Amino acid sequence: MPTFSLAALTVLELAPPELVEVAASCGYDHVGIRLLPAVPGGLAYPLMDDVAALNETLARLDATGITVADLEVVAFRPETEVGTFAAFFETGARLGAKHILVAGYDPDLRRFTDRFAKFCEAAAQHGLTADLEFMPWTSVPDLRTANRIVAQVGQPNAGVLVDALHFDRSKSLIGELVGIPADRLHYWQLCDGPATPPATTAEMLHAARSERMFPGEGGIDLVSLVKAMPTNIPVSIEVPTASLAKTLNAEARARRALAAARKIIASAQP
Repeated sequence: MPTFSLAALTVLELAPPELVEVAASCGYDHVGIRLLPAVPGGLAYPLMDDVAALNETLARLDATGITVADLEVVAFRPETEVGTFAAFFETGARLGAKHILVAGYDPDLRRFTDRFAKFCEAAAQHGLTADLEFMPWTSVPDLRTANRIVAQVGQPNAGVLVDALHFDRSKSLIGELVGIPADRLHYWQLCDGPATPPATTAEMLHAARSERMFPGEGGIDLVSLVKAMPTNIPVSIEVPTASLAKTLNAEARARRALAAARKIIASAQP
């Protein structure tokens, strides 16, 4: 079994200290912490601006043995400047984080690639990887585009982040995935969804951000994906389920997500 991380989006209502406690209670190894919002005005926990919350999070990490796998979300837009992330990097280093989730919303891919390279250089100074997540509605819509950008950047800490839902919805191929050098894959995200993809981008966005399915309970071919991924990298379980949140608390959802992930990964083993 790989190690498992509780993604922030699975239980986004939890502030980082409570996220750590739930992860420990359920049997996770790591957590992902959302320091920056995925969209303007979205929910996030900017620990770099809240010393008390940062110290409390550090204390919970130390008490539980949980570690921080990744930080979210660096969304590159045309106006994004690498110099604005100094406090973000410093906070990540204090948390002992390993990876940063990066999303590309800049339609000028040449400009984005240049800035992403600089971002990788800055992140490396703090022991962090920069992992480019492809999503169908972004300027980096599929695995092929993400891998091409990471190859062009040429930074040893640059990675491609595979999310099971986005992999399926972008019509990326297992054959493309197995051709990616293993050192570009630092961690990946596991969830499920209906076999039939949403009909519109708006529906796709809603499903991705609010209504995913627990691994093995949908129609995505997760077994083939699990077999194609390295076995020695963390699996971030990202299963936002807004409708279930009305009846199941954060710990119950996190526990169910982990049990489902373990089951699907075990089923893919020879």
